[in-house]
Parts: sequence; C-alpha cells; structure tokens
Amino acid sequence: MKETKLEAYIDIETTSLSPINGIITVIGIYVYSAENEKFLQLVGEEITSDSLLKALEGVKTLYTYNGSRFDLSFIKSYVGIDLVDYFEHRDLMFDCWKNDFYGGLKTVETMLGIERRTKGVDGKIAVELWVRYKNLGDENALKKLLDYNKEDVMNLKIVKERLCK
Repeated sequence: MKETKLEAYIDIETTSLSPINGIITVIGIYVYSAENEKFLQLVGEEITSDSLLKALEGVKTLYTYNGSRFDLSFIKSYVGIDLVDYFEHRDLMFDCWKNDFYGGLKTVETMLGIERRTKGVDGKIAVELWVRYKNLGDENALKKLLDYNKEDVMNLKIVKERLCK
C-alpha cells in the first residue's frame, strides 16, 4: 500500500514584525495530499502548540514563503515549538530566488501571473483589521483578515507548482 505524503502550506498574520512586541493573530494552514485536502485557520486564543500540532498531524513537509526568517521563528517564540523539529521545511522564497524572482510574496505572485482577490491588503492593513476586530468587534474586519490569510496560504501551493516542477 502506498504511503500518503501530506504537505502543509502555512502563513501567519501578526501585530508586529517581532515576537517581542507582537502576537500571532492568525495561522492559516492548507494540508494537502493527492487523496485529501483541508484548510483551517487558528485565530487568537486558538493558537497553541497543541492546536497547531494537531492541525499538522500526519504532515511530512511544511511550505512557507520567508518562513525560515519569519513565520517559523515567530511561531517558535510565540507558542514555544520549533516546527522544524517535527517536519521537513521548504521555504519557497529560496526557490523563487533560484528562478530570479525576488521580493515579497505578492510581488512574486504578480511576476508569476497569480491573481489576488484581496488586492490592496498587506501586512499593515492586516494589523489594522485585527485591531478593528478586537477593539470594536468588527466581524467584517475579521472576515477580510481571514480571506487575506487564506489567499496567502492557497497561493503558496500555486507558487510551488509553478517553480518546483
């Protein structure tokens, strides 16, 4: 019987570039295999080491964009687990560099012809959306933040498919 190899695409939203003075507001996770797929988001207090490891159960390889420098180190600092102790990790930013695609994820998406529905939303606006949700109870702000995060996560798979043939 053939072993199913699950891969996961991860992107986080935070209130700061540093875990010293910021928090993770959302972790978006797309778990994929040829036979199955699921997308989930951990939000606010749902973000714990246990919930994250449970969401990634059975995964072999994690894919991120700039995750070596940002996402995984922020997660390690915030929830106390180093995901590279549990999973193989491939940072797609380095695959982009090998193919002469430089810049942030949105810049690379544009170079690769990947469309976005959440145009105009970036990390700064993501922080503002979280603040509106937490301070004002603005559910529309949370929905927009979650849509933005989901698009980041789902586009990681498209970037991988276009670069890693």
